Amino acid sequence: MGFVALYVRVIEMLGADRALAVRLALAGTLLAGLSFLEPVLFGRVIDSLSTGGPPEAVWARTITLLAIWGGVGVAGIGANVLVALHADRLAHRNRLAMMSRFFQHVLHLPLSFHGDAHSGRLLKVMLTGADNMFWTWLGFFREHLTTFVMVATLLPLTLVMNWRLGLLLIVLSAVFAAAAAVAIKRTQTGQAEVEGHHAALATSAGDALSNVVVVQSFVRLKHEAALFGDTVSRLLAAQYPVLTWWAALSVLTRASSTVCVIAIFSLGTWLNLRGQASVGEIVTFMGFATMLVGRLEQAMGFVNTLFMHRPGLLRFFEVMDTPSTVPEKPGAIELARPAGEVRFEEVGFFYPGGPRILDGVGFTAAPGRTVALVGATGAGKSTAMALLQRLWDPQAGRITIDGTDIRDVTLESLRRNIGVVFQESMLFNRSIADNLRIGRPEATDAELEAACRLAEAHEFIERQPQGYATMVGERGSTLSGGQRQRLAIARAALKDPPILILDEATSALDAATEARVSRALSALMAGRTTFIIAHRLSTVREADVILVFDRGRVVERGDFATLVKAGGIFAELVRTQLAPAA
Repeated sequence: MGFVALYVRVIEMLGADRALAVRLALAGTLLAGLSFLEPVLFGRVIDSLSTGGPPEAVWARTITLLAIWGGVGVAGIGANVLVALHADRLAHRNRLAMMSRFFQHVLHLPLSFHGDAHSGRLLKVMLTGADNMFWTWLGFFREHLTTFVMVATLLPLTLVMNWRLGLLLIVLSAVFAAAAAVAIKRTQTGQAEVEGHHAALATSAGDALSNVVVVQSFVRLKHEAALFGDTVSRLLAAQYPVLTWWAALSVLTRASSTVCVIAIFSLGTWLNLRGQASVGEIVTFMGFATMLVGRLEQAMGFVNTLFMHRPGLLRFFEVMDTPSTVPEKPGAIELARPAGEVRFEEVGFFYPGGPRILDGVGFTAAPGRTVALVGATGAGKSTAMALLQRLWDPQAGRITIDGTDIRDVTLESLRRNIGVVFQESMLFNRSIADNLRIGRPEATDAELEAACRLAEAHEFIERQPQGYATMVGERGSTLSGGQRQRLAIARAALKDPPILILDEATSALDAATEARVSRALSALMAGRTTFIIAHRLSTVREADVILVFDRGRVVERGDFATLVKAGGIFAELVRTQLAPAA
């Protein structure tokens, strides 16, 4: 995306505030015209005084010009009040709106995106992009629009007043713009590299902070600090040449003001001696030169700022333009609470650029029945359940619930009817009650307590300093693994879905707690279509059907006793896992 196209897109993001933006643009255009009139009126006053004549006539001309000048000043004050009052509010409001849009968009993107994108980097992209747009909007309405109007429209009008002085002013402006273009071209690649190092800093810091236990346990403090410092050094090495070019442009800008005034005065004096320019015109054009150089200096500051912001804005829009790999069909239907029949029909799947994970997987889970998925790590069990939730879409075959292809229903209604207890309990840094209500925000306190009693969690919650209002820390760090797992089970129970996925749901529990939670899970599973992903085969004895996965295929199916008796892969797994314990 080019420089101008990027700038236009940032301005277009104000579509929701289009009416206010138009009013502010009109006010900015008015300010440009009023600013142009002031040097003209000043020159006319000088000509009025230098022309001479009867005192009464001089006073009349001068008072008229001063009255017009006063009216121009009052109008300028009004336009400035409008811009100052509303531009800041518009920019702040839309900055937060863009952060919200970015946040919602990223949350909707599938796991394929989040697997490649670091959370610390995404956070920096969101904050940096929104901040950069804020300053672009604010600068556009406060200064840039006025400058653009003056340069593009009003500057050529100087040719009407005095084409010789006007032509000199245009030539000096063109030379100034050419010098700025050279500086921009020379620093474009360098600034993109700088922004890349900024993103690397966020990624490095995010990795270290999210794994601070590992950093401390493995004595990595100095090493991580050294990595961070090395990235800082590379950032500065890339930043200094960019700053040198912009410093040179700043010096050129300040020098051009003096050059312009001297050039206008010199040419104006020569023209005045030849009778081709009045003193008032010389004063007017000197005012034009001073004002124009000041405006161009502001414009170059803006170009500098936007140019430095460009990589951050490009990354922001790159994320916003990322399409979902699990798009919702136009006119997708709501999935009402289903009976719970789940059917996989010759499902095939592979991750982008990777080997085939599932190959021709087909089975039917009857409503209210329990299906266990077992097999070696990487056999495809968790991937199959991820497809059921539409975290990915299969490349072959289809998955149906009560005969309806899950790609034909809304994502929200699909996932509302599926409850998951993950292998790794995932908790927010919020209160226990807030974590439990993630899937059902409207749940009452009584329903909350009932779900926790079902999951054997109520007693330990009551022992917490603030009970259900206790904060659990980042990722539930203030709780034990077993406590986190029981909260995850209670969360699924509170959601009350017709389809349940238990992904190693009791893996973090000790033997005594596992026995209690297993009873709770049995009650939770009653009447629901339940899928159990398990490596510990002792947890799948009561399953109605066991599906044995091997290299992406279902190679065996049946109940526990039947599969053991068959003497196949499952029997070997049982012998390996349970025989030593026996």
